[in-house]
Amino acid sequence: MRILVTGKNGQVGSELSRLYRSRSDVLLAGRDECDLSRESSIRAAVRRVEPTIIINAGAYTAVDKAETDQPLCFAVNAAAPGVLAQEAARLDALLIHYSTDYVFNGEKPDPYRESDPIGPVSVYGASKAAGEAAIAEAGGRYLVLRTSWVYAAHGKNFLLTMLRLGAERPDLRVVDDQFGSPTSAAAIASATVRLVEQFTAPPPGIYHMTAAGSTSWCGFARSIFGAGLLSPQPRLHAIPSSDYPTPARRPANSVLNNDKFAHVFGFRLPSWQKQLDEVLAGLQLTNGVNR
Repeated sequence: MRILVTGKNGQVGSELSRLYRSRSDVLLAGRDECDLSRESSIRAAVRRVEPTIIINAGAYTAVDKAETDQPLCFAVNAAAPGVLAQEAARLDALLIHYSTDYVFNGEKPDPYRESDPIGPVSVYGASKAAGEAAIAEAGGRYLVLRTSWVYAAHGKNFLLTMLRLGAERPDLRVVDDQFGSPTSAAAIASATVRLVEQFTAPPPGIYHMTAAGSTSWCGFARSIFGAGLLSPQPRLHAIPSSDYPTPARRPANSVLNNDKFAHVFGFRLPSWQKQLDEVLAGLQLTNGVNR
């Protein structure tokens, strides 16, 4: 077995790199080895390795910036997965690709199932939806794992932003009418490794793979500060989305139903609260703020 992991320096890619760092049969590729914005770089990387499994952990994730950076966003999130899928099909390799809850419009009151129609409301969401379609069109073996509100102890994400702002300001206003399932990059990486190790021929298709449970952004922030990493803690003020306009629209509800994943693969990701506890426990803090 040979595994090619793209996006080794991203949130999920870094966690996969940590889990796979002692494996000689795993090539961890960053932009220098596999530039997802360039088709020629992608094909060269795959043909150099000739993997049996490709894990595409690279993505354009700047949701607001994507509204004015559409060409690059679509190159990385839509075109690149299609090229990887074509190369995987040529090798009869398995492609594992991460997608997003943001392919949905957020109007459904219940958790979204894989069979629900998509309707992205942002450039980022549209680019990820296009990536899913490109993978399916290539006709090879693939797992598209839709996840949600990804964060880690490194990179740029809501958790680290809250800790930084909470150390700087006594009061924080946080949106309380958007709901999702905060899912740690570590949990995503661990679940992916488990899939690779336990299933030699997993049933192809789209699967929802998020933390169990759900919360709002404000609820997520409350749990972050409730861990007591900052003293004094900032005062949180719950606000509607209308009071915090952003360049990109977010779905009001992007909670995903994970029953299909659990039925096929026999396990679920831990609750978002448990995942958060594990990430916070691993954070090294300097003056109360992660550096």
